[in-house]
Amino acid sequence: MEVGVPLLFNTVLASYTGRVRTVTRSERRARLAVRHGLARRVATPEDVVNALVAVHSSDPTSVYLAMWARIPGFSVEDLEKALYVDRSLVRHWAMRRTLWVVSRSLLPSLIASSTNSIGVTERRRTIKIIEDGGVAEDGDAWLEEVLPKTMDAIRASGAIFTRRLTTSVPELSDKVTFTNKAGEVVSTTGMASRALLQLGMESRVVRSRPAGSWVSGQYSWADIEDWLDGPVARLEPKAASARVVAAYLRSFGPVTETDLRWWTGWAAVQARAALAEVGAVEVDLAEDGVGYLHPDDLDEILDPEPWVAMLPSLDSTTMGWKERHWYLGDHAPVLFDRNGNAGPTLWADGKVVGGWAQRKDGEVVYELLEDVGVDAMAGIERLSDSLREWLGGVVVTPRFRSPHDRGLAP
Repeated sequence: MEVGVPLLFNTVLASYTGRVRTVTRSERRARLAVRHGLARRVATPEDVVNALVAVHSSDPTSVYLAMWARIPGFSVEDLEKALYVDRSLVRHWAMRRTLWVVSRSLLPSLIASSTNSIGVTERRRTIKIIEDGGVAEDGDAWLEEVLPKTMDAIRASGAIFTRRLTTSVPELSDKVTFTNKAGEVVSTTGMASRALLQLGMESRVVRSRPAGSWVSGQYSWADIEDWLDGPVARLEPKAASARVVAAYLRSFGPVTETDLRWWTGWAAVQARAALAEVGAVEVDLAEDGVGYLHPDDLDEILDPEPWVAMLPSLDSTTMGWKERHWYLGDHAPVLFDRNGNAGPTLWADGKVVGGWAQRKDGEVVYELLEDVGVDAMAGIERLSDSLREWLGGVVVTPRFRSPHDRGLAP
């Protein structure tokens, strides 16, 4: 393995001096609480995104619930202003081919470090779908013809919903059917959706306003340069990767290499090079192995005041590490689905202690999976009442449901 000079220096120095920083599970939980706006809540949607680097947006409602959990007095309009008026926050694809809400300032680094390579892989997949689905014999030629037409239609409209595109670009009306090994139809997708996804993965379009309320998953699409009033800066991938890792270390550190590679979706060579470029400092995680901190973030973080939280499905805190036992305990089988998607969780002092759900009548219900004490139970009950009141009758069902969520709200 090739190791960068800063990382190598830190490792060698520690081996001679014996001064390897130890970070206990207790401190990791304290860091999580302070850095993620949970024990010390924050003021704006931009603060939440900066605290978490990026907020999962695969489920549109989880973004709003993540904000509610961290911002006193949060309203839906606060996030809509940041997303659609100020456009300081942007929905875009990045790590692990996932849709995120990210800061406009970090967007170029995310595109250069993750989205660009994802777009190349996705294009090969799209070409195969076109050819195997009988849309065209030459999938690449189809894309070269149809994608520019699609961009012209988007620019002409300013922002457009998928269903309207087929009027301007008839080629997008084709549909592709997917079957399983037994030849049974499992899904059908329109080429309009596929073409827009490809354009998104190539950072040529962004998802703009949704149809209807904040719970809607039907978004309009806009040219990324029109939406942001200019082109996105093109960055060198090495520097961009280092910037992303620096942000991740500051928000989630200490992390293991396994955590970093999972969170970014990068190969080992890219992850290790970025750690070296940042000058990440190796630390001892005691029973959890070797981790890394940002070199400017080595001071001990003390336990904050006791706190509780109700976090939504796919919350960036719950999903922020691959090796989760230090905060998740043995609860993964019931609070995560089979594909590794987190359901709604209850937290107390840096640990996941249960889950919650919302029933069809709007009632918010929860279940503790371990003893948390009288004070924490009272805090969770108050949060449950507060969330029910905030939702105001709107019923939210996670797109990816955990066994525990299904059990509470079948």
